[in-house]
Amino acid sequence: MKNLQKGDKKLLNAWAFYDWANSVYTLTIASAVFPIFYEALFTDRGHYIDVFGMHLKNSALISFTTAFAFLVVSFISPLLSGIADYVGNKKAFMKFFCYLGALSCMGLYWFDLGNIYLGLAFYFLGLIGYWGSLVFYNSYLPDIAFEEQQDSISAKGYSLGYIGSVILLVINLGMIMFPDTFKITAMEAMRYSFIMVGVWWILFSQYTYYYLPKGSKENGEKLTRSVVFNGFKELKKVWVLLNDNTPLRRYLGGFFVSSMAVQTVMLVATYFGAQEIQWSSPEESQKGLIICILLIQLVAVVGAVLTSKASAKYGNVPTLIFINAIWAVFCALAYFITLPMHFYVMATVAGFVMGGIQALSRSTYSKLLPETQDTASFFSFYDVAEKIGIVIGMCVYGIIDQLTGSPRAAIVILGIFFVTSIFLLRRVHKKEAL
Repeated sequence: MKNLQKGDKKLLNAWAFYDWANSVYTLTIASAVFPIFYEALFTDRGHYIDVFGMHLKNSALISFTTAFAFLVVSFISPLLSGIADYVGNKKAFMKFFCYLGALSCMGLYWFDLGNIYLGLAFYFLGLIGYWGSLVFYNSYLPDIAFEEQQDSISAKGYSLGYIGSVILLVINLGMIMFPDTFKITAMEAMRYSFIMVGVWWILFSQYTYYYLPKGSKENGEKLTRSVVFNGFKELKKVWVLLNDNTPLRRYLGGFFVSSMAVQTVMLVATYFGAQEIQWSSPEESQKGLIICILLIQLVAVVGAVLTSKASAKYGNVPTLIFINAIWAVFCALAYFITLPMHFYVMATVAGFVMGGIQALSRSTYSKLLPETQDTASFFSFYDVAEKIGIVIGMCVYGIIDQLTGSPRAAIVILGIFFVTSIFLLRRVHKKEAL
């Protein structure tokens, strides 16, 4: 372990490199390979399974599992934030969640319908590990970087994460699309990809751990009940302060509803494509979904650039309203799509509007924050609101999918969320449109 001074370039790069290490989880497990693998398990037995004493549709089951995981995350994040602010060895906590997530990803190798409970536990713990490590990772930023360095090094971390995750995804997808070259089956290739994610995550995180200090305080403070629940106190403080900040309160309402829908679409898109599109064969389904995933990744970069330029010219809130309008139309059209070509077109549109809405939403929020207040508390509130939105969105999707046997009606409901967000954002005063 190296003891580097705050602001040291090597320390900053080591911190940002954790994005390279952990972003493979969000792309391979949450968005790409695992959804395709999970759907393939049900190829010969329909889309239903008896689990937890119920007869559940597979996509509804994974939606409920994801929702429950995010519910746990939304509860433990404030606890971990409170701990991160006081303990002297936050690196140990960050390592714990990192290894929990990585080893759980590797555990997905054994995911099978015959041991569905073990498989779901690995999926659940992988999500907990990823988001838990991020709490401590993000809390390091003010410790290792001066204020004028934070935006640039944060952006560098995001870029490294994107590059690293795409590199591993391309390798994994090559194995899946051309399994004969590696003398394995496509299913085996997907199982190996889960191990590769875990190994990648642990291996590359070592560079970060080598340079990061133990914590913000050399000795730390005694971990008391007050310290543990400090995160919840900060959330309550922000909730009270929102009563005196009408523009921010109105914006948060619009963001919450919009994020609820956006995050749900991102998490369920592959499951929707696998079940609702009329692919000619399971092999075409897998390859088609892979093409769409790569297409979204490429187009999202262009979308982020265009969104940034639009916000600079027309203002943040007007741009967000326009993007939400595109999302609403997207959901309305998604209800009717059935053919692979339809799905490719929709994936292109989703990539454009997905690439910029999250970054723009967060930057707009930061611009509306009162200058005299602790921004860390406000962003903790923002993150918890985003996660609770995911819980609601995934539950709505899962319930409708389970009751109707098709998620198409759920997509319409998500479209209504976007329309609602437009009306809420329009209530933000014009002078606050940024």
